[in-house]
Amino acid sequence: MIDRRLFALPNIFKTLFGLVVLTGLQAFAILLQAIFLSKAIVGLWQGLAFNMVINSVIIFAIAYIVRYLIVVLKNRYMAHFADVAAEKYRVQLLKKYTDLGPNVIAQSGTGSAVTMLGSGLDNVKNYFQLLLIKVFDLSIIPWVVLLYIFYLKWDEGVFLLLIFPVVILFFIILGLAAQSKADTEFANFKNLNNRFVDALRGLPTLKQLGLADEYSDEIYNISEDYRKATMRTLRIAITSTFALDFFTTLSIAIVAVFLGLDLLNGHMQFEPALIILVLSPEYFLPLRNFADDYHATLDGKNALTDVLDILDTPSIVQQQQLTLTQWSAQDVLTISDLQLTYPKQETATLKAITLSASGYQKIAIVGESGSGKSTLLNVLSGFLEPDSGRIEINHQPLTQLAQQDWQRQFFYMPQQPYIFHTTLRENIAFYTPKANREDIKKAAQRAGLADLIQALPEGLDTVIGESGRQLSGGQAQRVALARMLLDTSRRILLFDEPTAHLDIETEIDLKKTMKMVLDNHLVFFATHRLHWLNQMDYVLVMKQGKIVESGEPQVLLAQDNSQLNQLRHQLRDGGLTHA
Repeated sequence: MIDRRLFALPNIFKTLFGLVVLTGLQAFAILLQAIFLSKAIVGLWQGLAFNMVINSVIIFAIAYIVRYLIVVLKNRYMAHFADVAAEKYRVQLLKKYTDLGPNVIAQSGTGSAVTMLGSGLDNVKNYFQLLLIKVFDLSIIPWVVLLYIFYLKWDEGVFLLLIFPVVILFFIILGLAAQSKADTEFANFKNLNNRFVDALRGLPTLKQLGLADEYSDEIYNISEDYRKATMRTLRIAITSTFALDFFTTLSIAIVAVFLGLDLLNGHMQFEPALIILVLSPEYFLPLRNFADDYHATLDGKNALTDVLDILDTPSIVQQQQLTLTQWSAQDVLTISDLQLTYPKQETATLKAITLSASGYQKIAIVGESGSGKSTLLNVLSGFLEPDSGRIEINHQPLTQLAQQDWQRQFFYMPQQPYIFHTTLRENIAFYTPKANREDIKKAAQRAGLADLIQALPEGLDTVIGESGRQLSGGQAQRVALARMLLDTSRRILLFDEPTAHLDIETEIDLKKTMKMVLDNHLVFFATHRLHWLNQMDYVLVMKQGKIVESGEPQVLLAQDNSQLNQLRHQLRDGGLTHA
């Protein structure tokens, strides 16, 4: 009912203890309310003057007010706890996403991550605020009420005790059906968010291709399917609520019949019978409240499970096994028999990877899509930890490349560099925030951004990214290049198909700038556009997670039966002759 991982939250035991105390006081107030209401009614029924029962009425009123003051206090108490817990989870998630690198978002989807950090955590807050209160109400109030009913008349207590698990059983049967539907729809909701975010990011491209209307129809159809499925889930939830109300009302009616018979037969007095009758709905009320809020908080429960699963994912902790001030022409990286398998996959993504890189070599990594190029780059960058293998830098053995001194050495350029919602100047100076304006301007000009700066209304101080000025794919790559040119201390460059989303004309234009960036750097360049081999000293050909061939590009291309030539024919690349 409550995920055990919640007990890792700070002050959770103090919070739960406070909730137990308040719920116990609430149960005691409910007893006083029922007892003195019954005393006042019986007194008036017996013909007593109102001033004779005024004390009972006052105590009833005080108990009633105290009861609902406690309800308000519990709601505020848990609202504060929920706010603090949700904010703590938000901070932990952001840190976890940073620690895990881009791979965790690539696996779950950008939309899923955005949803989890936004509406997902709002649902978690709602789950904390509502369900925890109901759980403790259900765990304490019925049993305090039942004990007092046993004290007044044991056989009525036995009936209520036996009927309670029967009502819960029907609730569980219908609740599981609703939860199964809710789990499915929550997964569909995350997929829909991924599609929606991807559609927004690709909207300019879709409009240019004339596909915006077609894609909007697809989004509408997916949304409509989600709406219909959600309504089916709600129908199950409403049915379970109806069934619960029916059984609790029937049980109270049976209690009332038995009490009436006992009164007619003279087996009990009117006052205790009325107290039992008043307490019977209170006995079932926490269960009904729990059932109502259980369905309302299913999304929060599912979101909390996803949040805790992400937080439980082992981080690749930066280590300090390496002493490396700055990569130089004399440094050597060696990897032997490296293997990596993604979670929930049976087949290894990287198999027996062996390579050596030294000095300022320029190494291309080529292969078909899915051959393991990006995964190998993620291992080299320290974003992924291999399952086995040997890694050495300057003969220093390492368990992984998430080393502080190593990760301070490199730039990583993905297919789509991230452009922050801030000025162009601050975007370029992301790695070097203390750089002066003149150096930033020179780096921008060398990266080919002079025309863009001139076209922007405020030049380098124009806000770009997200809701600001949007950049084309080529312009975003040039911003990333400017970041590289500005920080001369990083001597290792990792490129993950940086021109995959660019047309050939833009790529060739960008290549002129990139060629000067590659000099005096150790370069790992993953690509499926083989004309880049002209700028490389060495090439690794990958297939199904293995390096099936390696050597100097021109030597391998001269061999008709080489794997590189086979790949060239498969890709039908026509850009090998470009300089």
